Amino acid sequence: MGQPPGGFPAKVKKKILRDVKPIKGRPGASLPPADFDADRQSLEKLLVRQVSDQEVLSHLLYQRVFEEFAQHQAAFSDVSVIPTSVFLYGMEPGQEVAIDIEPGKTLILKFLTVGDPQPDGVRSVFYELNGQPREVNVLDKSQKPLEPARPKADPADPLQVAAPMPGLVVAVAVLAGDRVTTGQKLLTMEAMKMETTLYADIDGRVKELLVSPGTQVGTGDLVIRLSRE
Repeated sequence: MGQPPGGFPAKVKKKILRDVKPIKGRPGASLPPADFDADRQSLEKLLVRQVSDQEVLSHLLYQRVFEEFAQHQAAFSDVSVIPTSVFLYGMEPGQEVAIDIEPGKTLILKFLTVGDPQPDGVRSVFYELNGQPREVNVLDKSQKPLEPARPKADPADPLQVAAPMPGLVVAVAVLAGDRVTTGQKLLTMEAMKMETTLYADIDGRVKELLVSPGTQVGTGDLVIRLSRE
């Protein structure tokens, strides 16, 4: 944090440093030069998007803290718009809050109730968004799942195919070991009586098939693992 006027008292330095030699001069002068271009490239590879100059500086200054912050934002988006008390302590049933997500755009959120835990430890959270009933599935970490949770796909890995939404797998068009080409149909999901088809983004081979017709999946669940030819 710098040196106080006149330096640190000798007894304080001896008590803290013991046998370690104190740094003389500006602490930053002993650090290796920062490579902004290299850090930008590694950061963009980590976040899978372009980054700003401010993000590069933040990463250089506080690497671990910034990476944890970026991972939190990737999972939950920008939570700074949520009132502090709600973020820290949650909401009571029937409580309603206004959340300003951008100038002139406000969301009215009303918490209703929480459902019973499912075998995988997931609960359904029921709420109203601008008066419209909604629900979202959330893992209750205080529960011990009766069955293992499904692995999540890595969005940065094109060989991992993820479920784009929660729903039911109604048809699987490939088998483990099958060769697939870009644009080939892999499987079909159904949610709220609407079907969604997943297609291969790359040429490859089905290394692992993790679902079958009748499997219930959540958003981001790994459904197919591919391998390159």
